[in-house]
Amino acid sequence: MSVPVRALAHRPLTPAAVAELVALPAVPPVPDDDGDAVDAETDLRGWVREESLVCESYRTGHGHVLCTDVVSPFGCQEARTFLVFGELYPVDPHDEDMANGSWLHGLMDRWSEQPGWTGSRPSTAGACEAVLTEAARVVTEHLGTSPERTAPAADSLVTGPALTHRVWRTATHALVLGPAPDNGPYGYLTHLQLSCSPLDCAPELPPVEDEDGLAEWIAAHIDW
Repeated sequence: MSVPVRALAHRPLTPAAVAELVALPAVPPVPDDDGDAVDAETDLRGWVREESLVCESYRTGHGHVLCTDVVSPFGCQEARTFLVFGELYPVDPHDEDMANGSWLHGLMDRWSEQPGWTGSRPSTAGACEAVLTEAARVVTEHLGTSPERTAPAADSLVTGPALTHRVWRTATHALVLGPAPDNGPYGYLTHLQLSCSPLDCAPELPPVEDEDGLAEWIAAHIDW
């Protein structure tokens, strides 16, 4: 947790935001190829297209950024959806240019300037972990169960501090809370996100002692 953080922006998760994400696979289906129906559904939910923070994503009515690997996540059991509620700019101590530069502060400002978001510069790994801890409380409250697995994020998954990944499973989907690679304009920042992905993205959850297997299992459910 000693790796410094240049900046942190976040908007807290709410029970309503978690409920909306978890329910998406089971709502009435809206086909990818019916653009008018997709637009009608997003308008009804208060979603808008988002391109400046994460390409080809949505900003939800709850103010978070939702990324998906399909056009329409509504009623699609195979869709992987990722609700981004935080963004951090880590320092990479192994990269001299990144360790001494601040070239992505402008993009971090865009995150922190979104309605309902707050930002801090500099920040700490502890502050990022506190955001995840509070988000975990909200997810646990909604699901009615504690995480099935809790582990530090593997270095192979994200740059920056070793923040915590937490895993829940429903009958059909994996919910993973924690850091994830940024799929935004630059690809260096780190998302704090709640992922909802079909369980069949990877085999059965590995044993507790299989740290490499767990990292691979999480990667299969959070990267796209």
